Amino acid sequence: MDNEHNQEDILTNRQGHPITDNQNVRTVGNRGPTTLENYDFLEKISHFDRERIPERVVHARGAGASGYFEAYGKVGEETISKYTRAKLFQEAGKQTPVYVRFSTVVGGGHSPETLRDPRGFAVKFYTEDGNWDLVGNNLKIFFIRDPLKFPDMVHSFKPDPVTNLPDPERMFDFLHQTPESTHMVTFLFSPWGIPANYRQMQGSGVNTYKWVNKDGEAVLIKYHWEPLNQGIKNLLQSEANEIQSTNYNHATQDLYEAIEQGNFPEWELCVQIMSDDEHPELDFDPLDPTKLWDPEKFPFLKVGKMVLNKNPENYFAEVEQIAFGTGVLVDGLDFSDDKLLQGRTFSYSDTQRYRVGTNYLQLPVNSPKKHVATNQRDGQMEYKVDMAPGQNPHVNYEPSSLGGLKEAPKNSKDHEPSYNAKLVRQKIDRPNDFAQAGDTYRAFDETEKNELISNLVDALKVCKPHIQETMVGYFMEADADYGKRVRDGLEKANRERSEHTSNHAADNAVDKSKSMGHESDRY
Repeated sequence: MDNEHNQEDILTNRQGHPITDNQNVRTVGNRGPTTLENYDFLEKISHFDRERIPERVVHARGAGASGYFEAYGKVGEETISKYTRAKLFQEAGKQTPVYVRFSTVVGGGHSPETLRDPRGFAVKFYTEDGNWDLVGNNLKIFFIRDPLKFPDMVHSFKPDPVTNLPDPERMFDFLHQTPESTHMVTFLFSPWGIPANYRQMQGSGVNTYKWVNKDGEAVLIKYHWEPLNQGIKNLLQSEANEIQSTNYNHATQDLYEAIEQGNFPEWELCVQIMSDDEHPELDFDPLDPTKLWDPEKFPFLKVGKMVLNKNPENYFAEVEQIAFGTGVLVDGLDFSDDKLLQGRTFSYSDTQRYRVGTNYLQLPVNSPKKHVATNQRDGQMEYKVDMAPGQNPHVNYEPSSLGGLKEAPKNSKDHEPSYNAKLVRQKIDRPNDFAQAGDTYRAFDETEKNELISNLVDALKVCKPHIQETMVGYFMEADADYGKRVRDGLEKANRERSEHTSNHAADNAVDKSKSMGHESDRY
């Protein structure tokens, strides 16, 4: 027994063969050449060549941790079963394991965590009824309301496909023809566009969902994660620049070290509830993800808290391979008719099958913490069959009278919304693209307003005049002072630009790289 225990730390290959020499390949003489039968080397290097999977097109840079969600058993002061039959919420003190991935959106896997960008805030709940994924961002709204625009939006935010350089003009070329983005632009270019770290930021489901009770009755729901003890903190652009000059992994490091030191971050999950109808009394459509719901009319109601208390044991196996989807809902939770949500629901699961593989849900970080039994078979990297105890292994279909799987009994009424409208291609009736952007601007303190104007001017000054004019027009529609300050800032920047060949910081950096540095002789 002791001898067997002593063997546990022996290096082996994936076949279980002990490796007796991990320093030298087998060669003809000690200078080489090498021989083809270097099996251990070939296995090692061929796996190394395949260590990376395609990074996410968006949300590539991320950090993660696990913990638990603890239900309060109520929604505000009301019994939660009035609104939803989802089991994880019903009992006060009930804990559900969770895994959370925070991320930046546009940058690649090793981009700085100080860039101006929305932050992803995705939570996987491992419930007794299977997984629930609440996939959102730190900001509570979005740039667009129609999923058809999403690939174009992301392309415009990404680097130029020819030069591979980021270009604000490409982004604003898209945004100046997308007026509904004005509200999100107002948040993004304020300090809210650079959270200080992952622990001190809010989270939101962004889209509108539904809760369904045992009678099949539904209400509209907005989800919000509010930091409990660590507070909310955002960075000015100058502060982000200072941090980035010495550390472009600061948010990942902050999260990891806080948990290692036992300073576990906590968030309270709050919901806003609205009746499931069109709400003609509002000046916007409640399903519009570019809009906020007024908390005075639709208050934040507490339903539970989340604690993150465990760091990843392996970053790749957990944080890189964890896969979320907006369609991953459990009984008692449902979709709304939000067009953007419905488009996301296909896209998320589709990209995981491409990126991680057909059987990505069999990976430990993605697998539910309950028994799984399906008739899905085969595919790349299947390493187990989802069989039920006693299931006939010859039957991989349903219905069957030969010992196959059976449908689950239905214990509650289905939610059955009814529709009577033409199939059309139209935007919503109440776009109201600018009012809430103005409300948000007026709610900012003077530091936030100054930072917003400075950041917008800095980005817009490289854009063509017609793009500048259109964006200023949007800001004027939102608030006259807002638009005037951006216009005045651009006029000043354009005058300064005409007096100098270039005063753009990125161009200056290129020029400095030519003049700075220490010359060396060749070697």
